[in-house]
Amino acid sequence: MKTAVAAQPLPLAGIVVLDFAQFLAGPAAALRLADLGADAIKIERPGTGDLCRALAVNDQWIGNDSLLFHAINRNKKSVVADLKSPPDLEKVKRLISTADVMIHNFRPGVMERIGLEYAAASNINPRIVYGAVTGYGDKGPWRNKPGQDLLAQALSGLTWLSGNADDNPIPIGFPLLDMAAAGNLVQGILAALLRRGVTGRGGLVEVDLMSSAVDLQFEPLTAYFNDDKTPQRSAVANANIYGAAPYGIYRTSDGFLALAMTPLNRLAELLNMDALNRFAQSEAFARRDEIKSLLADAIQKRSTKEWLSLLEPADVWCAEVLDWNALKSHEGFTALEPLQDTQTQTGLAVTTTRCPIRLDGEFLTAKRGAPHLGADTKEFMGSKKQEKRGN
Repeated sequence: MKTAVAAQPLPLAGIVVLDFAQFLAGPAAALRLADLGADAIKIERPGTGDLCRALAVNDQWIGNDSLLFHAINRNKKSVVADLKSPPDLEKVKRLISTADVMIHNFRPGVMERIGLEYAAASNINPRIVYGAVTGYGDKGPWRNKPGQDLLAQALSGLTWLSGNADDNPIPIGFPLLDMAAAGNLVQGILAALLRRGVTGRGGLVEVDLMSSAVDLQFEPLTAYFNDDKTPQRSAVANANIYGAAPYGIYRTSDGFLALAMTPLNRLAELLNMDALNRFAQSEAFARRDEIKSLLADAIQKRSTKEWLSLLEPADVWCAEVLDWNALKSHEGFTALEPLQDTQTQTGLAVTTTRCPIRLDGEFLTAKRGAPHLGADTKEFMGSKKQEKRGN
């Protein structure tokens, strides 16, 4: 496995990020900044720390912490601080005074009660770039709802896009909105840092799960808001609520085949299906269920490999449908070198994904795993260290 690092300094080297966030969206944003060279410091509550430490996926643990926590918090440091304790809060404020970025994903009003809202942080450090993640923004009837991925998916309309017409709503099977919000937050923070280089002042960057969900759906929502028709999922092989035939996934004799945009007359020729010739290309959306039903009957008669050998040389956009077992052994996957090994402070190895960005032709990887709770408290909360950082 390739573990090269960029020859030049990473773009965010020297940038200090204070990560007050928990679970996924906020920590994922801090992780990406760390991947790009920032020094990311988790500010965690005493005793429990980030609640993600106790959120196990597939009942997998690394020591006392969940494997998920290790994946989302690799290459960070950990400081324990009780934000309700005046002495600890004062030390945290001194950290803020020398930091570049701070991130939190508390519900609206929490940081105000603590005294670390943007106005207060900016008063401490006018150069601070302050990133906040919420579920639904800071106003409206959803303001105080839990900012949780599945709940936001449910409210956003997203779950009515997948599956066929007769299926129940189907959620995306991983925390897509957390990851989307994290990406949006990183973009905003980087833009604010760039502006700070010109103006000398920081700024407030706010994202929320619902706005991220709406933004992800820009293509179908734009169609919806410029039409007076309620969209319907295709009854057969639905893959895009506004997708014309043949767009979808079809069962073969031994697996599944994905078909993207392809002219109907070309498919009729390649599949030797005269029945397709009775449909004009202009009918590919309006009569998609009829067309897809005919395709489904034909495609299930041959193997996936047979269809690929026929369609790919003809430049038809198609692909085998892989599960993770097939994916991990495929040379297309291994050629990307998308995994990396990190190491915990006790020497345990964790295989996880790498940063998807290549810089100057090199992958961005880091061996350092997630920190033990409070592992760096003495380093960053001691007065001598803070005075040094402030010079």
